[in-house]
Amino acid sequence: MNPQERIKELVKILNDANYNYYVLDNPTITDQEYDKYLRELINLEEKYPEYVLVDSPTKRVGGEVLDKFNKVTHEIPMLSISDVFNEDEVREFDNRIQKMGVKPEYVCELKIDGLSVSLKYEHGILVRGATRGDGVVGEDITHNVKTIKAIPLKLDKDIDIEVRGEIYMDKETLAKINKEREIEGLPLLQNVRNAAAGSVRQLDSKIAAKRNLNNFIYHLPNPLDYGITTHYDALKFMESLGFKVNPANRLVKSIDEALQFIEEYTEKRDGLPYEIDGVVIKVNDINEQRELGYTAKYPRWVVAYKFPHSDVLTKLTDIIFTVGRTGQITPNAVLEPVLVMGSTISRATLHNEDFVNNLGLMIGDTVLVHKAGDVIPEVKGFVKERRTGLEKPFKMITECPICHTKLIKKEGQVDYYCPNENCPARGIEGLIHFASRDAMNIDGLGDEIIEDFYNEGFLTSILDFYHLEEHEEEILTLEGFGKKSFENMINAVNNSKKNSLEKLLFGLGISGVGSKTAKLLASIYGNIDNLMNATVEELLEIKDIGDILAQNIYDYFQNNRNLIDKLKMLDINMKYLGVKKKISDFITGKKFVMTGTISFMTRDEIKAIIEEYSGSFSESVSKKTDVVIVGDNPGSKYDKAKELNITIWDEEEFKKRVDSLNARSEE
Repeated sequence: MNPQERIKELVKILNDANYNYYVLDNPTITDQEYDKYLRELINLEEKYPEYVLVDSPTKRVGGEVLDKFNKVTHEIPMLSISDVFNEDEVREFDNRIQKMGVKPEYVCELKIDGLSVSLKYEHGILVRGATRGDGVVGEDITHNVKTIKAIPLKLDKDIDIEVRGEIYMDKETLAKINKEREIEGLPLLQNVRNAAAGSVRQLDSKIAAKRNLNNFIYHLPNPLDYGITTHYDALKFMESLGFKVNPANRLVKSIDEALQFIEEYTEKRDGLPYEIDGVVIKVNDINEQRELGYTAKYPRWVVAYKFPHSDVLTKLTDIIFTVGRTGQITPNAVLEPVLVMGSTISRATLHNEDFVNNLGLMIGDTVLVHKAGDVIPEVKGFVKERRTGLEKPFKMITECPICHTKLIKKEGQVDYYCPNENCPARGIEGLIHFASRDAMNIDGLGDEIIEDFYNEGFLTSILDFYHLEEHEEEILTLEGFGKKSFENMINAVNNSKKNSLEKLLFGLGISGVGSKTAKLLASIYGNIDNLMNATVEELLEIKDIGDILAQNIYDYFQNNRNLIDKLKMLDINMKYLGVKKKISDFITGKKFVMTGTISFMTRDEIKAIIEEYSGSFSESVSKKTDVVIVGDNPGSKYDKAKELNITIWDEEEFKKRVDSLNARSEE
């Protein structure tokens, strides 16, 4: 589909979604899907401005105005806030501000999942409540606003003022209402946001009154008129007038402190009485806000960090097959690009034929994607209700997609293999793996260049990386290569010789040895000779190394000593350059998660100790977690650990463990 057609399609999808959500109170797609499509549209419009449509949702801030309410024009527009989805984008926001000559303090606030509202007071008396609408024209909802007990009908001062905030519904309130509706046989309210929005749009204020809505005030549009020069002081000022201001806000001195606030409330969010979907970061100084100004759509001085979705929906557009270094054939999902845990995903492994068939996937399905272990993109299932009848069934291939050799399936295994040891894909994949970032990290040698060099005969084994300089004249004749790019490539090749041993071990492609196992082996054995001389029995003594993996490691070095000798002759480092790992029976080989605050040690210090003793540190609790370290104000990870019956160390227990390690090191 060409860019112009895709822009038209996205505009229709988003406008339909806006109408269903804002006008009909009947959302048809998830927030995650909406964010995905909107980001794609913004990127396309920036790249192809000649195709921007007059009804593009990027030209409006909010939604449609309902005709059943009187219209209200906002004297100061109620603009939306631009979203960011990961740490890098938060830091980019800070970098842009710093480049404009501003050295800001920030105020961090929770992004309440509800409905924006403007409240206007004359002589301290509430005269109007209005929705944001399209940012310029909203809806008069005064009769319903007056039913919300958190909103004062009269202020403590005789003052003319407009303030803005969020109308929301508590989680407990929603549960209570839905229980009553279930008894009455009425459809359940979908979530707190829809419940709040639907309640304030009722013509009968009695209905809104029964919904027990709540409110937080978070913005004063014209603080300088009141002699207020910082946003933080504006919050205090509004609180002093009798408005309900969320106490979970913080003035921070740097973006690092803002990120700490985000991390803290990522853990705490499930325990809050209301729903939040992110953290808002605002430049504190009002004059700096004015200096930074606005883009066509958003203020430059504020962003909303959106919590990453652990499970997201997107479309499965195709299933393709790849050939691994061992000849294993893997089906892979080709997806409409989607944000998962802060990164954009367009491919996900489908493991094998049985996995696809057990899920019942078809090409064209709307699928549920998550990151296994918070790292590897994986398809969990599909949404049957989204099927249109145009989906295509999955069919496993019978021939290698590269060399067309008939595939084999080993007895007792679920995977298919290409048996052709000379299959180009196997050779190329091995070379790509060796040069990859987690392996030897040879910058400038991407997949396509390696494939070209393979086809030209420059690269046939990993040893050939270190002889590329001999092909300078031929390489310089290839498209895209100049003298400088060639020199940079050779420098990267030579720099890879200095890598620590774990990089080489991972790059060798030993079956079953991933980057973590490679680092564990390197840290324990110290150099490659010690590892090559290790017996299967010795390898089995290492936690998480089982019979098959131990045999694979042993067999590899028995069969490839000549290759290792040749790599030594090329001056490839064969030693572990990190701090040699210490062994602890209660840390080594175990997976740890931390929640809350430990008084005597920072999170980074705790992580360093665990890694020093060959343990691993994870951000999420799962059945594979061995220990959860619990400090003050723990989040939902603590509850999940108890639910899964995982070992828990409180601060006292953890301190005993650390003290025992320190005592041992002093002996």
